[in-house]
Formats: sequence, C-alpha cells, structure tokens
Amino acid sequence: MLRFFSVIVLGFLTTLPAFADKDALNSTIDALDDEAWAVAKQLWDWAEPGYQETKSSKLLADTLKEAGFTIEMGVADIPTAFTATYGSGKPVIGILGEFDALPGLAQKAEPTRAPREDGNGCGQACGHHLFGAGSMLAAMAIAEQIKAGTHPGTIRFYGTPAEEGGAAKVFMVRDGLFDDVDIVLHWHPGSGNSAGDPTNLSRIAAKFRFYGRSAHAAGAPEQGRSALDAVALMNYAAELMREHTPEYTRIHHVITAGGLAPNVVPDFAEVYYYVRHPEAPVVKDLYARLLKCAEAGALATETELEVEFLAGTHNLLPNDVLSQVTLNNLKALNDLSYTDDETSFAMEIQESLQAPLDLESIHEVRDSKGGTSKGSTDVGDVSWVVPTTGFRTACWVPGTPAHSWQAVAAGGTSIGRKGMILAARVLAATAWDIAHDEDLMNEAKAELQDRLEGEPYSAMLEPGQKAPLTYRDAPTR
Repeated sequence: MLRFFSVIVLGFLTTLPAFADKDALNSTIDALDDEAWAVAKQLWDWAEPGYQETKSSKLLADTLKEAGFTIEMGVADIPTAFTATYGSGKPVIGILGEFDALPGLAQKAEPTRAPREDGNGCGQACGHHLFGAGSMLAAMAIAEQIKAGTHPGTIRFYGTPAEEGGAAKVFMVRDGLFDDVDIVLHWHPGSGNSAGDPTNLSRIAAKFRFYGRSAHAAGAPEQGRSALDAVALMNYAAELMREHTPEYTRIHHVITAGGLAPNVVPDFAEVYYYVRHPEAPVVKDLYARLLKCAEAGALATETELEVEFLAGTHNLLPNDVLSQVTLNNLKALNDLSYTDDETSFAMEIQESLQAPLDLESIHEVRDSKGGTSKGSTDVGDVSWVVPTTGFRTACWVPGTPAHSWQAVAAGGTSIGRKGMILAARVLAATAWDIAHDEDLMNEAKAELQDRLEGEPYSAMLEPGQKAPLTYRDAPTR
C-alpha cells in the first residue's frame, strides 16, 4: 500500500500545475484523498498505544519521505517521534500530527458495541489516526506549492507520539525542536466544527507504587502488609482533599495493579493519577498535596512507596490573531454532509449516547474563543514557545464524547474520513494565509508575548527527565 501511495504522490507532485492561489492546495488534497484515507485506516487498524507506535510512526515518516520531505527520526530521544521538513528559509510553519491510541477501547467500525477480537485491545478513541494522516496530507499539499514557487519558506510536520498521557511534545519543546518555528498549527477530531482557541487545563501525571509483604490473608494476616490497603488509603485521602481544592480542579485515577487472589495479602499495588487545573503553578501545588496522601498511605500500612513522575503539561495559550484566520477558513471550506448510509449509522450510534442527535450541526461552525475547556494536551507546551492555533472538525456522530467506543467506530468510517479531509483543507489554507502575510505573523508573535507577560516558559519535568517510554506497559513489581 505504501509503495502504491508513494508512486502516486511522486507522480502527482511532479505534474501538478502551479496555481497562484489556494485552489492548488485543494487540488492536491483531492488527488491524494484516497491514499491519505488508506494511511488513516491503517493507523486505525494498528491502534498502537503511546510510545509503542513503531509501525504508525514509520508509515507516516516513510510516506512523507517519498513525497520529498527530509526526515529526522527518534528526535528528543523518543524512538517514535520524528520531524519531516520540506523547503527552506522563512517562514517556518509547523503542523502537528498525533497517532497514538487508547487502551481498552477496541471497537469495530460498527454502530453497536462490537469489540475487535484481533489487535491489541486498543482503539483510536480520540481520532489520532485522522489527526496524523490529515496533518500529513496538509503538509504534502503545502510542499507542492513550495516546489511550485508559490508558497514561501518551510513546512515541517511533527510526528508527535503519546499525547494521551505520555507528553511527548513537552520533551520535544525542551529539546529545542520548535526553536526556529514561526507558527504552529494543529487540529483535532470532534463531534462538531469549531475554531477559536480556548485555554484548557494543565496536568501532571504520576504512578504511585506500593510494596508490602505477602501472607495468607486468613491464616497469617498479621504477617502481611497490604500494598492494596496503601492504595485504598491514598485514594481515600485524595477524595477528602477534593473538598479543599480550587475551582476547576480535576483529579482522577485508576488502580492498575492490586493483587491477584483475595486470600493472598497483596505485596504490590499501583495507582495511576492525573491532577488538572487551568494554572500550572496550582497543579504543582495540588500534586505536592497528593504526594502527601500517598506518603500517608504508605506510613499507615508500613509499606514502601515508589513514585514515577511521568510529566506535566501546560495549559494552552490562545492566539486570537491566528484563530480568526482558522475560523474564517473553516467557515468557508466546511462542506460536510451525510449520505443516507451515514445518516443511518449516525441514528443507530445515537441510541447508545446520552445526547440528542442533531445532524444539522455538522453544517455549522462554532466560534470557541474564550473560556476554559476541561481537557489537557501537550500542545499546551508548544503554545508557550510558538504562536499556536487549532480547531476541530466533525469526525464523529454529533453528541459523541471523545475516549468512547462510539468515537472509535465513527473514526473508521467515511464520517471520519470526511472530517479529516476538511481538516487538511483548513490546515493548508491557514498555512497559506499566514505564510503570505508577514504582518499577520508579527501580530501573532506579539500576542504571544503579551500573553506571556514576561513569564518564562519552564517545562514541568524533573531535571534530566527522559520520556516515560514504558508508561503503557503492564505494571510489574
């Protein structure tokens, strides 16, 4: 499939006439629509989790290499992170591309719950297969215009793994991979169309491991020291802490290991926490308090505590100058519509959702400027060092929440494909507008400096910390 795709890309990029406006971008995207969707479906099928996306990363990088991009693999000491660069000089416009999947959400491209029996148990429940392939397609369209002499400067695709908790972009920012970039663009699948940057929540992720002493739970309980009890006490302390946290705080966890048999006192247990708040300093304070909850659990149960600090991510810094360009392009280019089969699929999906079905909403574009969204992303760290803007397109049935089997299902169908192609068009058009307007770029850079208010960026990482490449591995003692 890759060889076939590459031949078409190379042939097309050498024969397409050089148009002097954005119509040429759409022509490239139209010509490569089928092949880009084939890449997206392959990423959907592989559904590789964070820092394990070896095949997904290679497919994207190889495809871009065959299209003439210069590839640098393994950047920031992350095997699945890469950059793909085309052109030279200024401006340098970066486009982000994600591709990791989520554990436990395997699903067929069907409108009822039908977990895949093959595969690794993961699913593209946040649509990152579309994110990666759609951004790749936009980068290739811009590269064609650079080659034709109608688009100035450089386009750089960033292959950014492990967005779901692995925070790869934080390590890429720390290693200077965005130092020469003028503007960064990104997008995300959603259940509607929107542009206009809100801020969101900063986040710290950490795993807490407790080591105790096993014993027969009935015959010799006094000889045991339960690691699971330590997790339970930590969790209870964290629940009590919630009442005394600032507005917008979010704290959630999963117990990833807690013993294997009820008649054995567990000598190992692990709990995985996220702590979130709109302001990074508040997140740091909350994490310090959570750490005390963990220490209390270990103290009370006479167990040993080990903490793995995975990473912290900053909140997004909005850029109204850039988001207005994206909003205008999304409104102008939105041509989404459903066929009869897609409508039937949507209606059946809706039966499993808690939200009413509003099919007309795919024709609308919402201005999401202002406010605070409740999610987190390592794109936030990029936005603190480069003017950055993003948007969403309707890749799922309206009303579908992210991180659900319904999102996985729609993302494997033509509904997801249409949203991805729209995103590629908007990315390419926005890059074009920015690259041809130096005043606009300068205004965006000035806005970033105004929002920073002299506050220097500092990554929420431990000194010398490496990316947590094994954070998706099963817990072991």
